[in-house]
Amino acid sequence: MRIQAIGMKLYNFNSGPSILPQSVLEEASRAVLDFNGTGLSVLEIGHRTAWFQDILDEAKESVKKLMQLDDTYEVLFLHGGATTQFMQVPMNLLNPGETAAYCDNGIWGKKASREASLFGNAVVVADSSDKGHTYIKKDFTVPGNAQYLHITTNNTVEGTQWHQYPETHVPLVADMSSDIFSTQVDFKKFSLIYAGAQKNMGAAGVNLVVVKKNILRTLQKPVPTIMDYRKHIEAGSLMNTPPVFAVYVSMLTLRWILAEGGLEEMGRRSREKSGLFYKTLDSLPVFKAMVAKEDRSEMNAVFFLADPSLEAEFLELCKKEGMIGVKGYRTIGGIRVSMYNALPLQSVQVFCDLMKDFAIRKG
Repeated sequence: MRIQAIGMKLYNFNSGPSILPQSVLEEASRAVLDFNGTGLSVLEIGHRTAWFQDILDEAKESVKKLMQLDDTYEVLFLHGGATTQFMQVPMNLLNPGETAAYCDNGIWGKKASREASLFGNAVVVADSSDKGHTYIKKDFTVPGNAQYLHITTNNTVEGTQWHQYPETHVPLVADMSSDIFSTQVDFKKFSLIYAGAQKNMGAAGVNLVVVKKNILRTLQKPVPTIMDYRKHIEAGSLMNTPPVFAVYVSMLTLRWILAEGGLEEMGRRSREKSGLFYKTLDSLPVFKAMVAKEDRSEMNAVFFLADPSLEAEFLELCKKEGMIGVKGYRTIGGIRVSMYNALPLQSVQVFCDLMKDFAIRKG
């Protein structure tokens, strides 16, 4: 906290948990002391009280409104992040011996397919590792007997993103943890969506699951109650004690997205921020972008120094100037700038100015 102590402004580019809207932080902080004038902290209210039910109801309604979904879909707020869903999806959608198709465009797709292989035949139909996951492989065939196709819509580690979703004859399942609610898309294309909240939708500790109810079949195997989507639907996300505070922060964040103009406005801002960043990146030879231009992520820009010996110096400069969370993922290295919904355009501009200054001195 030394930087804050001397009054320096911090620019939060963390990949997750990430920056939250200031108004959400202020409202949540007030609720920690006194929730809506009840005299109780939001950390103290019972999860089966009308107070929490109102929070949960608004959060679910906001999700459906933003996604433009009808009652054929159910919204759940569950424990665990995307990693839990790597097993929960095949546990609920596959009978023993059945097949599911997976796209491996990075570390999270690979982990998802490995978990699925514990519950059925997980076939990797698209693998971009031949070029270090620097592109999205779009030319592939889904087996006719596949029960679903799984994709990771945005690859946080590698910096790639699906900008057009694959057309498929089977139900489409997506891990949207790092780009959910960042722009308007046709969510009806998907039969199941899951997303950890800690990037565009709130604080760490809760996972959103949106499932089309007709995808849930009678299974020829037992499923532990706590892992069964149908049981969670019956219980209204209250089968066990939910992460009350995390759900509350998600509700506030969803409320903020709606108040700011919804997904159309989030998409406009996202394109403006990422457009500014990539234009700057491409103009400076001291930096090197590896990701195919058509597959670049609007959420997570991953790049390197053309001269690797300059990386430590650049990272130290970022630290000195209050740029937080820009060191690349431990298995990839390089630099990563995350531009989630709550990140203001000004932060991207300041980072771009820093890049230009560094390039002048080192170019």
